[in-house]
Amino acid sequence: MFLAVCNQPLQRPGLQLQRPDFKGENNTRRIRTLPVNYRIMLTVPDTSHIQKIKPACSLFGSCGGCKYQDIPYEEELALKGKALHELLDGVVEGNGPDIFDPVVPSPDVYYYRNRLDLTLRKSRDGEWRMGFMLENTHRLEDVAACPIARKEINDFLPKLREEAIAKAIGGEYRNANLTVRVGEEGKVAWGGIGRRSLRMQPEDYFWVTLRGKKIFYSLDTFFQANLSILGRVVKLLEEAVSWKQGAVFLDLYSGVGLFGIALADLADEIVMIESGYDSVRLARHNIEHHQLKNARILEGRVEECLPETLAGLRERRCVALIDPPRTGLYPSVIETLNRAEGLSSLLYLSCSPESLARDLEKLAEGAWKIKRITPFDFFPRTRHLETLVCLCRP
Repeated sequence: MFLAVCNQPLQRPGLQLQRPDFKGENNTRRIRTLPVNYRIMLTVPDTSHIQKIKPACSLFGSCGGCKYQDIPYEEELALKGKALHELLDGVVEGNGPDIFDPVVPSPDVYYYRNRLDLTLRKSRDGEWRMGFMLENTHRLEDVAACPIARKEINDFLPKLREEAIAKAIGGEYRNANLTVRVGEEGKVAWGGIGRRSLRMQPEDYFWVTLRGKKIFYSLDTFFQANLSILGRVVKLLEEAVSWKQGAVFLDLYSGVGLFGIALADLADEIVMIESGYDSVRLARHNIEHHQLKNARILEGRVEECLPETLAGLRERRCVALIDPPRTGLYPSVIETLNRAEGLSSLLYLSCSPESLARDLEKLAEGAWKIKRITPFDFFPRTRHLETLVCLCRP
């Protein structure tokens, strides 16, 4: 069922792994990422041997968002851990038998998502619907509640429907993609109708507290959806490497600066790199809010900013955290990481096990050794899994 990525690529029916030539500057600029079969983790394993329980949602099985509501949570964790182990088995060979940690469970199995994306649509008969597009259909299903969304969001849904329909009618909209979000403080806000409707003022930003620091985020920025598990991730990052005096922490694909800000007191200097304008704006706000003199944010793409940044830190000891999009790392980024002499530790936080498997194989060519693999169940009841890999130079 799963693909193990190794030196001789395995092939499954319908899967073709292309391996472009990495040599030459022109190729690394032209190639974005190596192709990946993202359907590997989309395939839900056979659960017929597991005793079933009643799903928490009436739309389970048709909505497409959740895949494991009908089995006990401990069984879900076991299945996800087994799937990740099989996927990475060929990559981790030679790194030792005990590098896999069990899947770290989410403190909240339900009511954990701080963001919900909904479709609002007016039908031909004039009826308004607000909800989810059902899997593999063009049908919009009205949603009155979602058991994996925070309770504050569920309580707000009737008001959201009322406000969104009124705003859509006033602006002569028939369709809209709505985003509703909540922070640790319980404040709910939404947007999605009208230009810059997701833009927020600083006094309205959401926030979460990590290691005693408030990290602010907005409707229009990426932020981890499960606030309840973030403390466990940050604690492992804190313990994963030796934060020696003089260290520089590189927070790559930093978003609003979640990890860079949370761990700012562990390193002499924090350098964050982010390309999204709105996330950079929030990162600067976070730096200013905490009056961090040792932190800075570089606006730009990692593949373009990282080589110059490392060149300027040639004599410094660096620790890097990479938290890329689902597509993973560009070949040029991997080559830069493999050549970086001052980089002693690498922490790879991945939301796509398939992209992770591909990238770990190429990082191994740069003499990176895997110390530890820790999966985190950021999205209970769904097929998704977040994985933190700690790498070091041998």
